[in-house]
Amino acid sequence: MTIEERAQLARSYFTSGYNCAQAVALAFCDVTGLDKETTAKALGGFGGGMGRMREVCGTVSGMVFVAGFLKPYTDISNPAAKKENYAFVQSLAATFKEENGSIICRVLLGGPDGASTDPTPAPRTENYYKKRPCVELVACAVRILAAEL
Repeated sequence: MTIEERAQLARSYFTSGYNCAQAVALAFCDVTGLDKETTAKALGGFGGGMGRMREVCGTVSGMVFVAGFLKPYTDISNPAAKKENYAFVQSLAATFKEENGSIICRVLLGGPDGASTDPTPAPRTENYYKKRPCVELVACAVRILAAEL
């Protein structure tokens, strides 16, 4: 799968109703080896900057989730593997920030909507997609991560 095909797959997951973190991670099920349902469950609370609190963008959380499969550390006595994972995560986040100006959801959304932490998800209407950068942020995160494959 090309980088752009993977980015389009993530866009389609997002526009079908999955949150931003889920959309990014679902585009890498072939890499993680996880099924769609498990991935969606694991990333369910990360949308909207963690439960719509507008903190770290869900697309970045989705990248971090997949990064754990690309640069894993499971042996707690291996600090080198932990360091490699953290360095990878920091690199992904830095690239995302460089391309988008921030990794913080409320900053990326801007305006009054960006500050809302009401846990009620906004309806996915045509206007929702017009006024939010989320679809393209999903694609950006996938491109950054896919370039590391």
